[in-house]
Amino acid sequence: QVQLVESGGGSVQAGGSLKLSCAVSGYTARSACMGWFRQAPGKEREGLATIYTGDGTTNYADSVKGRFTISRDRAKNTVYLEMNSLKPEESAMYYCAYDFRWRRDCASVAYTILPPYAGQGTRVTVSS
Repeated sequence: QVQLVESGGGSVQAGGSLKLSCAVSGYTARSACMGWFRQAPGKEREGLATIYTGDGTTNYADSVKGRFTISRDRAKNTVYLEMNSLKPEESAMYYCAYDFRWRRDCASVAYTILPPYAGQGTRVTVSS
């Protein structure tokens, strides 16, 4: 089992920044695909970014490229999502995800199917 706990959400004004954290515990593979997705009420799940923990390769959705940065700290077993220039329409629950895709498949950030492991989410509210 893999446990994921997100933190760092909150309220911010449009144009502001937040940094989300995802603490990973339990059985974890040496290399795995981790990422972030979000979901707002009444809207579809939107994948944001992935990172292949084996070598740190990152991938981003077009909607967040250049504004969001995913990173990991191996020593702390933590993955981060730094978000800049936030927009009101990006208010949502943000979730951390973990799966066992290989590096090549980890390039897909879609998360159209729920990953085998996801956290409880952290809420982000962006006001105009």
